[in-house]
Amino acid sequence: MNQNVSPTADGDAFSRMAERVAGQHWPAGALYVVATPIGNLGDLGLRAWQALARADVIAAEDTRSSRSLLDAWGISTPLMAAHRHNEAAAAQDICTRLEQGQRVALVSDAGAPAVSDPGARVVRTVRAAGHPVVPVPGPSAVITALMGSGVTSDENPAFAFAGFAPPKAAARQRWLRSWCALPAPVLMFESPHRLAATLADLLEVCGPQRQLTIARELTKRFEQIATMPLSQAAEWLAADTHREQGEFVLIVHAAESRPDDQAGMEDPATAALLDALLETLSVRDAARVAAKVTGQPRDALYALALARRGGA
Repeated sequence: MNQNVSPTADGDAFSRMAERVAGQHWPAGALYVVATPIGNLGDLGLRAWQALARADVIAAEDTRSSRSLLDAWGISTPLMAAHRHNEAAAAQDICTRLEQGQRVALVSDAGAPAVSDPGARVVRTVRAAGHPVVPVPGPSAVITALMGSGVTSDENPAFAFAGFAPPKAAARQRWLRSWCALPAPVLMFESPHRLAATLADLLEVCGPQRQLTIARELTKRFEQIATMPLSQAAEWLAADTHREQGEFVLIVHAAESRPDDQAGMEDPATAALLDALLETLSVRDAARVAAKVTGQPRDALYALALARRGGA
């Protein structure tokens, strides 16, 4: 704490700000889509706190985990279940409540509802029924990972969010080839028990020099954000057994573009080589062989091979 600010002054400032937030417009008959902490309970915003406290009911992905958050913040609003297995029925129930003038808050286990979490179907149904939807922004694993990695810039703010990779190896490799061919950083979620396999697949698809950021346990006590070439990722993971635990965001950096790369891509000889290889090989194998022959980046050659096969 800043030594120039006393606890009493801190409390007074919080109270004044809470009063200002409470005095804002809180329409009835509206669905409040509320982002909740992804690990640190202190990350719940004042507006989110007020929205949850003022709601007549909170539709939660997991009522037990949400109750822990509500208890920590002294919120006694009743809960109802709204998860992927009952989302259609829950959406209709919510619409009925909104027609009665109730305020309904929608939350997921952590982070922003309807962003790689249940909730989008509820939002669509509510909007289609003509009821207002009020998003209350807050914590997001995607944005948190971007903030901690420095992978984007003012000049090039683009990134892609891919969600969870497929669980089976063959489907995962196809999925990774498609996403990692994009000329922008790609963020994905991964679970601890599949992390090693996904890192191995990324190495196969993107090559050893491609940069990777691993962000684990974001906002929590053991938060780690590490950037390394893919050739070092498996070694990094194995160096500490604790690194295999928690929740992960992976950021595959955009492939570095060297001045001679684009010239190579426009070289008729490169195109002819790929066309010849594609007569007998898959896109992946054609890109792999062409990379060995020309020394050009495999991911760029993969994108070119994919485009040439599509054009053919």
